Amino acid sequence: MAQEGRRGGNPTGALAGTIWFFGWLFTIGFAQLSWWKIIVGIIIWPYFLGIAIR
Repeated sequence: MAQEGRRGGNPTGALAGTIWFFGWLFTIGFAQLSWWKIIVGIIIWPYFLGIAIR
């Protein structure tokens, strides 16, 4: 039977995602990246992260 009354999800995961997002924004500002480097980072970074985790 499904848990219909359950709310929320994974608060730790949400917190980690929020911290990662703010860290990512800080890195963009700190490194003073141009817009095209930001776009390349968004596309390329998950690929290299996946390779490293694999």
